Amino acid sequence: MPQAHLVDANGASIPAVGLGTFRLEGERCEHAVQAALAAGYRHIDTAKMYGNEEAVGAGLKASGVDRDAIFVTTKVWLDDIAPGDLERSAEASLKRLGLQEVDLLLIHWPNAAVPLERSTAALCGAKRSGLARHIGVSNYTAAMLDETVRRATEPLVTNQVEYHPYLAQDPVMAACSRHGLALTAYCPLGRGAVLEDEAVRRVAERHGKTPSQIVLRWHVQQPGVVAIPKSGTPKHIADNLDIFAFELAPDEMAALSGLRRPNSRVVDPDFAPDWDRAA
Repeated sequence: MPQAHLVDANGASIPAVGLGTFRLEGERCEHAVQAALAAGYRHIDTAKMYGNEEAVGAGLKASGVDRDAIFVTTKVWLDDIAPGDLERSAEASLKRLGLQEVDLLLIHWPNAAVPLERSTAALCGAKRSGLARHIGVSNYTAAMLDETVRRATEPLVTNQVEYHPYLAQDPVMAACSRHGLALTAYCPLGRGAVLEDEAVRRVAERHGKTPSQIVLRWHVQQPGVVAIPKSGTPKHIADNLDIFAFELAPDEMAALSGLRRPNSRVVDPDFAPDWDRAA
């Protein structure tokens, strides 16, 4: 994959677009992974909680793509982030994936019952023991990220959070930037809600692209941003990667960024932290 399609973050080179696999299971998930790799993806995102690591592993193996060419991310669920538990969870994920190590291991959600000092130590220990080439977090607020970076004995490379034109993430974006982390955007299309917006459709018509391609281009055109759209349809999977041969003009970028609105978060479980509020 050309260097322009990579995001560099504290020693990691992360492909700027990855395949999200949440809610993909069994053969559908396996085939989606194969389709993505055939289309040119080199970044696959999964998690223990998704219940599809075996299917992802089968897709990786069936693809015929060299393992060293693929950036694989998985995540440890919030019940397993204490020392000892985190390492055991990561080892089980590797067994399900059929891999010796993952490229990126994330804490999926913070857990108020496990102090950041302990979960951070466990995450860093997993890297030192060879379970992951790189480590990071997911769903951390800016303050949590600041504390985790301060306590970490190994470099963190990303904070994976919900991010799309309706949901501003200014404090988290600033924290990622000052610590050299990438921001990895899950639900980058707002579960499809953003695609119906008239402003997005106007830009799509101007470029002869789909609304999805416009929104994903908006993501990757921002410094340090990675997007992991989920799809199980080969055509949509391929379309979502076909965003590097055009650029959005500054006014188009501003128009999409100006779509931010309150109460636009689509993932907000009871155990979520007290989210940052964008200005």
